[in-house]
Amino acid sequence: MLGPVEKGLLALLLLVLMTGMGATLERSQFVQVVSRPRGLLVGLASQFGWMPLIAFGLAHGLSLPAELALGLILVACTPGGTTSNLFTYYSRADLPLSISMTVTSTVVAVVAMPAVLAVYATPFTGAQIGIPYGSIVTTLLLVLLPVALGMYLRVRSPAAAARAEQLGSISGVLVLVLLVGVSVVRNRALFAQIPAAGYVAAAVLGIAGMLLGYGAARAVGLSPPGRRAVALETGIQNSPLAFAIILATFPPEAQDRMLWLPMLYALFVLISASIATLLFRRDAHS
Repeated sequence: MLGPVEKGLLALLLLVLMTGMGATLERSQFVQVVSRPRGLLVGLASQFGWMPLIAFGLAHGLSLPAELALGLILVACTPGGTTSNLFTYYSRADLPLSISMTVTSTVVAVVAMPAVLAVYATPFTGAQIGIPYGSIVTTLLLVLLPVALGMYLRVRSPAAAARAEQLGSISGVLVLVLLVGVSVVRNRALFAQIPAAGYVAAAVLGIAGMLLGYGAARAVGLSPPGRRAVALETGIQNSPLAFAIILATFPPEAQDRMLWLPMLYALFVLISASIATLLFRRDAHS
């Protein structure tokens, strides 16, 4: 699906994306959120609790083939990304909570993601494909380096951090354009091979995550802006990171099919998040 040049460009874009995420972080934001940890804790429980469970239920209930099921569960296990922060901003939700959830879940993912995969992905593995836990942990640790670089830029040069933040947002869009564009141009016929159940699973995952995230946040008494932030942070997972993990850790013969549902999820969640943002903004005005 992707050649060496496209893979190299994808790696570069992800580096810029994660640096931009780190550049958004300020110490005061962490102090504010840590002083009110309820939102952070329910957000982490939603990301690493509801999302993998939903993906597992969809994979089993819709009888997805192993590679498609693994791709869906993998993207459901990833932490939040900068896209959720962007939609949180437009939704007039709790942006400091969203950003803190993003970076905290990225750090926690080093331990939580392999653990959750061991529970939910193992039933879909076999002799042909397994879960490369060591490689996944290494990839996640490497991801934290550009985040740390972005945080350093924020302290040393706010102007440079602002530029890194802008470039990171652009890179996130380019990742999706690169993957979807290459896939459509080179492999249009392959998308016809994705079963209808795969499209259903990719569309439902983000919507169900947002609904359960909002419900959990409401149950613990978060304010409406906090509920909106948790909902978006839960439903919008870091799909570019899922692409990177698949391309960096799984065997080439499994990569193409494993990428299908994460790519579909990324497209569908942008649509569902846009609708949720419109509803949240209307709610904020009422």
